[in-house]
Amino acid sequence: MILALDCSTLTLSLALLRADGSLVEHRVVGPPIRQSEALPGEIDAILKAHGHALAEVTGFVVGLGPGSFTGLRIGLATAKGLAYALRKPVAGASSLAALALEGPEGVELFATAVVKKGELYVGRYRREGQGVTALEPECSLTLAQVAARLLAAPEARMIGPALTDYRAPLEALGVPATSFLEGPLVPSAVALARLATIPAAFDAEAMFALEPHYLRGSGAEENPKFPPLPGVEPKARLKED
Repeated sequence: MILALDCSTLTLSLALLRADGSLVEHRVVGPPIRQSEALPGEIDAILKAHGHALAEVTGFVVGLGPGSFTGLRIGLATAKGLAYALRKPVAGASSLAALALEGPEGVELFATAVVKKGELYVGRYRREGQGVTALEPECSLTLAQVAARLLAAPEARMIGPALTDYRAPLEALGVPATSFLEGPLVPSAVALARLATIPAAFDAEAMFALEPHYLRGSGAEENPKFPPLPGVEPKARLKED
């Protein structure tokens, strides 16, 4: 059995799949329930609902973001902790790529998530069957920059959780309603499992190297009242493209 989870947004996506990739069950738990409170119980519940024990899980998959700093830490710490305790392999995949995998084929997709007010994470993808192709590296853009890119690519479509709060502001910047798709609105753990390549065996070094896909510093890192410590590279853990 494969257990996959995504905590990159405020909504938890949790999936149990067979080793061949076929779905057993997919659960979605949204606000006001906190992921830190829901995740342990939901993992236990989804396994017991189908007569399985945690020890029967053969591999774990986790969403690497970009997205909520707290959510990504919760998800990755859970997946890595379980993988380490059980000595089972774990793999990660982009949460934005997972959004794109559930979008339409043959269309340029702007998979988006919220950074903070007026700023979005954007991944430009094209879905091809059961895979996606990245058209450029994922990045962090202002709302005006996202609007400019959508206007420059009229055939492209925007998807993802950023639509909930930013569809209207983007329309106010001139982006037509046809540029937006109704879903998906949160990354799916099922899509993550289909994108990820799980190692054949437990690899502690690979597990410890697995990190969230941070595209920018956290609010604390960027707060001028709290400058970096002498000799410590700012944003040292940001993923390099």
